[in-house]
Amino acid sequence: MRNIRDIATQVIDTEASSILGLKELLTDDFEKVVNLILNSKGNVVVSGIGKSANIAQKIVATLNSTGTTAVFMHAADAIHGDLGMIRDEDIVIIISKSGETPEIKVLTPLIKIRNNKLVAIVGNTKSFLASEADYILDATVPHEACPNNLAPTASTTAQLVMGDALAMTLLECRGFTSDDFAKFHPGGALGKRLYLRVGDVCVKNATPMVSKDDVMTKVIIEISEKLLGAAAVMDDNKLIGIITDGDLRRMLMKHPNIEEVKAKDIMTKNPKTINKNDLVVNALELMQDKSITQLPVMEDNKYVGMIHIHDIIKEGII
Repeated sequence: MRNIRDIATQVIDTEASSILGLKELLTDDFEKVVNLILNSKGNVVVSGIGKSANIAQKIVATLNSTGTTAVFMHAADAIHGDLGMIRDEDIVIIISKSGETPEIKVLTPLIKIRNNKLVAIVGNTKSFLASEADYILDATVPHEACPNNLAPTASTTAQLVMGDALAMTLLECRGFTSDDFAKFHPGGALGKRLYLRVGDVCVKNATPMVSKDDVMTKVIIEISEKLLGAAAVMDDNKLIGIITDGDLRRMLMKHPNIEEVKAKDIMTKNPKTINKNDLVVNALELMQDKSITQLPVMEDNKYVGMIHIHDIIKEGII
């Protein structure tokens, strides 16, 4: 048997070559399909059978998450009742490598009778499916990654990439933003990165603060009690600095008699801050950029709280 890595490398090379080949297969039909979907009042119904059905489900998920309403219809189930899910305004996309499977041959004429526009993502442009389709998105591959040229590998990858190209083109044409994306992804770390704001997190925390003239005993107690590893230094209700656990350790090494030291003597002046309405992911980026673990939180130029990197970790954003 050949070296295992050599086999894997050849599979990757074969599939990569198939994907790059799609650029040469794009025709005016791709642009027509994009405009058709953009101007449609219906859904995009994506169908297939076998491995192509699995790809169809992934394409439906991508379309739905990026602003194009889509539904999956298994080709075999369609000819046994599920055809009823298609409405007059819907656009139907059928995915098939050969374009000649029995279920596809039964389904395709039924779509045509209903007068729905039919788009074929197909690996054989001379097939029955291609001949019946209104638009053809050519996903032909020269060879499967399978050494026997049997298992759907390069062909399903090409189908998936063609679907992604369609979804991302529609996304850009619709002006779909990260805020729109967040509306469809409210759960999990991805959603939180797009909608969770600093104020949503820091509201759970205490608000550690000391006066600029406070002695170290008070500073240490404040930082210890508030459990955020830092305290804001205030002067006349204005934030002028921050003291962290690290500042305290360095102070103890330099000043044996801590009673002679005041907050203003060891604070970091003009600390980096974050607005309450900023996204938590922005706070994380600032912390990482400046190699710090806490940020004072501001609202209308007033200190309102503290966010710690551990808060962000707890939210699952990192």
